[in-house]
Amino acid sequence: MPHTDETPDPHERPPHRPRHRGFVLLIVVLLIALPGGYLVQSAFQSRESGKDKERAAAATSLTYARPPKVNQRIYNVPVPLFATRVAFYEENSWGKSRMWVEFRTSQKKLTEFLHEMGTTRKSLHKGRIAITGKQAREVGWRFDEPGHRYSGLVHHESGSKPDTALVVDSTYAKRPHVYAVSTAKP
Repeated sequence: MPHTDETPDPHERPPHRPRHRGFVLLIVVLLIALPGGYLVQSAFQSRESGKDKERAAAATSLTYARPPKVNQRIYNVPVPLFATRVAFYEENSWGKSRMWVEFRTSQKKLTEFLHEMGTTRKSLHKGRIAITGKQAREVGWRFDEPGHRYSGLVHHESGSKPDTALVVDSTYAKRPHVYAVSTAKP
């Protein structure tokens, strides 16, 4: 049979098409491995988050750590950045919830903290211990140390916002020690 342009020659190789199997395999692996890696990472983070919440819920006294951002917003106790010796304790009951927070900060950050809470330094009264003895004993705070300079205030909020009792120990003027008890009612 004579060879025509329309009939393929059986001895001739088909046109060369480069095969990108390696590239296709890489794309498939990336499409499967990357989302899978993110799922595994997310699962571990979620597990750790749950353990942190469990530890906080089981705490019976101050935990030396920064309170979660959501708690800071709920209780209106915005712990300043770069605060040191940060500790908190949260207690929830049917009628009310409380969060105790303490930290050391700078004079500038103390002013910013008070402003963010909705109050000012002028509201601090020298010698006033605004946190009750019962609230202080709950977490082991003592405000009867001789030679310490305390000032305090009670910041009342309207509606469902929490009320906060605050004591500032300014014995070390450059790093005042702030103690706060915020009470939220449902």
